[in-house]
Amino acid sequence: MRSQPGLNLIWSSVRWPGDNHVRARTLNFVVVAGAVVTAALLGAALDRVLLAQQPGIKRTILQRSDEPGSTTHEVVMAVAEIAPGASAGKHRHYGIELGYVLEGSVILEREGQVAVTLKAGEAFKNDAGVHNAKNPGTSPVKILAVYMVEKGKPLAEPVKP
Repeated sequence: MRSQPGLNLIWSSVRWPGDNHVRARTLNFVVVAGAVVTAALLGAALDRVLLAQQPGIKRTILQRSDEPGSTTHEVVMAVAEIAPGASAGKHRHYGIELGYVLEGSVILEREGQVAVTLKAGEAFKNDAGVHNAKNPGTSPVKILAVYMVEKGKPLAEPVKP
């Protein structure tokens, strides 16, 4: 095995049993293991930040398009699924959300308004305010949603209770 100057500088003061081969293999293992753990943690964190998914809701993006009359907004079409007994959690969008309940029923809570229950076949509009969607049923709720939101912002941003 060739000598690795960087490794020798870092580990030269450490006394290891055996030769440089054992020292280099040990250091390589530590570096690779550290990189794997770091990548896994960063991946999990980035997923939550970029998608801003609350635990009770799954949004599947179907398509995106620039909003033709604006350089600052885009249109996003998605299917939102809320598990039985789960909640989307209080959140907001940087724009508007148009929704159509495909399956199940959902309780829509908007800040400062009376909660409404929507069932399959009904539509709704959420402005940029804080809202929450709850699934009181025993089967998943599926909602076709179209968002007109600011580019570069998360599709949904959780709001602390």
